Amino acid sequence: YIPPSHGDGTKQKRERKKTVSFSSMPTEKKISSASDCINSMVEGSELKKVRSNSRIYHRYFLLDADMQSLRWEPSKKDSEKAKIDIKSIKEVRTGKNTDIFRSNGISDQISEDCAFSIIYGENYESLDLVANSADVANIWVTGLRYLISYGKHTLDMLESSQDNMRTSWVSQMFSEIDVDNLGHITLCNAVQCIRNLNPGLKTSKIELKFKELHKSKDKAGTEVTKEEFIEVFHELCTRPEIYFLLVQFSSNKEFLDTKDLMMFLEAEQGVAHINEEISLEIIHKYEPSKEGQEKGWLSIDGFTNYLMSPDCYIFDPEHKKVCQDMKQPLSHYFINSSHNTYLIEDQFRGPSDITGYIRALKMGCRSVELDVWDGPDNEPVIYTGHTMTSQIVFRSVIDIINKYAFFASEYPLILCLENHCSIKQQKVMVQHMKKLLGDKLYTTSPNVEESYLPSPDVLKGKILIKAKKLSSNCAGVEGDVTDEDEGAEMSQRVGKENMEQPNNVPVKRFQLCKELSELVSICKSVQFKEFQVSFQVQKYWEVCSFNEVLASKYANENPGDFVNYNKRFLARVFPSPMRIDSSNMNPQDFWKCGCQIVAMNFQTPGLMMDLNIGWFRQNGNCGYVLRPAIMREEVSFFSANTKDSVPGVSPQLLHIKIISGQNFPKPKGSGAKGDVVDPYVYVEIHGIPADCAEQRTKTVHQNGDAPIFDESFEFQINLPELAMVRFVVLDDDYIGDEFIGQYTIPFECLQTGYRHVPLQSLTGEVLAHASLFVHVAITNRRGGGKPHKRGLSVRKGKKSREYASLRTLWIKTVDEVFKNAQPPIRDATDLRENMQNAVVSFKELCGLSSVANLMQCMLAVSPRFLGPDNTPLVVLNLSEQYPTMELQGIVPEVLKKIVTTYDMVSCSLFFDIVWVREIS
Repeated sequence: YIPPSHGDGTKQKRERKKTVSFSSMPTEKKISSASDCINSMVEGSELKKVRSNSRIYHRYFLLDADMQSLRWEPSKKDSEKAKIDIKSIKEVRTGKNTDIFRSNGISDQISEDCAFSIIYGENYESLDLVANSADVANIWVTGLRYLISYGKHTLDMLESSQDNMRTSWVSQMFSEIDVDNLGHITLCNAVQCIRNLNPGLKTSKIELKFKELHKSKDKAGTEVTKEEFIEVFHELCTRPEIYFLLVQFSSNKEFLDTKDLMMFLEAEQGVAHINEEISLEIIHKYEPSKEGQEKGWLSIDGFTNYLMSPDCYIFDPEHKKVCQDMKQPLSHYFINSSHNTYLIEDQFRGPSDITGYIRALKMGCRSVELDVWDGPDNEPVIYTGHTMTSQIVFRSVIDIINKYAFFASEYPLILCLENHCSIKQQKVMVQHMKKLLGDKLYTTSPNVEESYLPSPDVLKGKILIKAKKLSSNCAGVEGDVTDEDEGAEMSQRVGKENMEQPNNVPVKRFQLCKELSELVSICKSVQFKEFQVSFQVQKYWEVCSFNEVLASKYANENPGDFVNYNKRFLARVFPSPMRIDSSNMNPQDFWKCGCQIVAMNFQTPGLMMDLNIGWFRQNGNCGYVLRPAIMREEVSFFSANTKDSVPGVSPQLLHIKIISGQNFPKPKGSGAKGDVVDPYVYVEIHGIPADCAEQRTKTVHQNGDAPIFDESFEFQINLPELAMVRFVVLDDDYIGDEFIGQYTIPFECLQTGYRHVPLQSLTGEVLAHASLFVHVAITNRRGGGKPHKRGLSVRKGKKSREYASLRTLWIKTVDEVFKNAQPPIRDATDLRENMQNAVVSFKELCGLSSVANLMQCMLAVSPRFLGPDNTPLVVLNLSEQYPTMELQGIVPEVLKKIVTTYDMVSCSLFFDIVWVREIS
């Protein structure tokens, strides 16, 4: 290897030329057209050439000025051999998707986003290259594809009217400001116009760009000409990562027509039932130029508008409304719950305020807490006992609850009543609740013939009281019940754990009036003893509360029993009283056990509340989320602490690429670095222990406005129904990394394809114009592995396959039925594995990664089906039971492999469908 900096002066000069890299040199001119790409290729770039022997050679690649060939130097070959004719190039592949990349021993060290391959010659040879950045790779891929499409006519195409649509539109905006046809406008008007088109841009940045342009031209004054306006607009309002995406689908045009947009929506975004009318509607909605709307063309600006719109947010809009079955028993749902709802600060000295209830109910909370004590003037009050928290009148809280109970959700609201009042003031409580809540109170006695609680659907518009209740044999107007003081209960529990004779622990009791007891229906508070006792004697309408310390103990020591317990009974988990700062426990620790009511301190922002808020978005923010089937079905078994795949649940592979960021604000209260932001991104997976993981991108220095990350991550999700993805943006600071923004989303709500992630502040407010641009793909192929190992990781013999095992229930009739199901289950596993293996091979032959879908494969391979004179080499036969490919005459060996593998995929899919029909 001879470094490019050594040798003759020509090479030294070429080495000094700048290459385009948006992430490392944000002040350089951005790529906004194919012409920019071609110009950069003519200047040349240093690329790494990868060989099959695991060797990597550093070479300087450049496009000849006549655009007829690609050359590299230095090389041991004759200069005429160290080149590829453009007309011999068959295709340009992105990523590590050739045999050389897959078999190379150091492939793991090569970024997928920096790699690309040039397939050329009659034998489909590959030139495998790695750029210094994803941006440089995109420049070469875009430019080469243009050259393949237009050949010697490339210059004519670049100079044609294709890009005039954008220029004409920007010129028209300039003319609308320049009403007197002076040929120039004021700097103030120019800045305001660009900011109106791109609100996320800072005024100071736009002004600076105009001043830099004027300085480079030695121009005095501040007037802006049309040419200067267009140049600055292109520079500031073109996002290169979106431009490179556009040209992938535009058949190497500078815009998308309706067919191009259809292909993008269907193949990449996963939009079903797409047609040209829908494409045209999108164009009319987002294309800013009149010409584009009339012709049905989507320019780079229209495409950017579309990708940044709520239509392309990462959150699936289907989940913005109630989309789950709401007719299951109440115990089958996670319930959005608040702890000490009346507090707006800490647990010990913090003020109590009715705004705590308003905030929680507006956020979709369906279980609020009322800690009620005797107050002055015979009016009960709410506060935390034995502390210095302030007090609020019980009646005012009930009045607020009446007004806001169903503001965000029509499904039942649970009032967790912790009653410490005298009989006299208990009667006042009853009067207030009956008068203010009226028919909303649900007081119907539970049906002893039933086994489960009513559903949220049945209980719509109802308020349930969770509190102590007198026994049915109590004949008087009042009776004796155990106290439900959370602090005291913890003390008793801890003491009980350390006592040799648990019965010696005194249990505090108090008097309960019958009128208040009668308001309690299907949420009777009882004390938990142990799981086996509960399985035998607990009634389905009885609810136990667990301090987080005890709940954690049961989750670790009896995970299976805890899950089974929660299939029928409601369990409420509340934070330890030791959390006097109102910090929050991790709700996932208890959701994984099936606990429905995990009470959170809504007044305390941070990771735990992010998880809670994000989790309850998935069902229209109605406050109820249906638990996974494995947590509801009587015959299923699930251990909350599993660190491997879940029996009966197919693992999912989540592929996330963090592409770029937009308009990151400076962290609040940070002034050490002025306005400079050095952002990086964490991607976190929260769920069962087997799923918890995190990955981080590199830091992009001194660029909070438009940082380019271009980093890809892969996560295996073993229980998708309980998993969440959290994106966190931080500012890399030597003093301590500071929070910029975050977004938390349930796995089930992810939209695949190219998506924007709207960032939120620490307290949950949307950060204006701040977002991440990502690509999301989900595959269900088992085995996974890095691309170059994929063939080994999934092409296993039958002996190494994992077959589902059946658990013996020791119920003879049930076990006999399921015993007969074992062979069909094994057959199904074989069918699935065979089909997935064939699909992996087909993707590799098509030159695509494991993330690709079959439609993308067909799009990638279809150009190879035409010969030099446009005669078909392969035709698709649709007259058979399943579509088959037929070769036409003599074809290259690689096409034969593609056709053979495609037939394996189609055949496997066909027999899969037939098998399912027969079993059904």
